[in-house]
Order: sequence, then structure tokens, then C-alpha cells
Amino acid sequence: MRAAIKNFIQNESGATAIEYALMASGIGIAILATVNTLGTNVKTMWTTVSTALR
Repeated sequence: MRAAIKNFIQNESGATAIEYALMASGIGIAILATVNTLGTNVKTMWTTVSTALR
């Protein structure tokens, strides 16, 4: 029983998976923020162009 508990405590494969998941979610949030900002800027640009053409 002691060996099983010691093995469970020393196992770090779950920690690595969690670290990768945190990195992936951070990258995803950064991409989402960038796309959202770019989308707003592009919409503003096309609105300005449309208004100028009228």
C-alpha cells in the first residue's frame, strides 16, 4: 500500500498535461482577443469607406 501511495505522489504525468492545457488556453485567449480587436478595426474601416462613398 505504501508503494502505491509513494508511486502516486511521485507521478508527474498529470501535472504535465495540466501545464499544457493551461498554455493552450492562454494562447487561445490571446488569439481570441487579437481577432476580436482586428474585427472591430476592420468593421470601422469598412464603415468609414462606405460613408465616404455615399
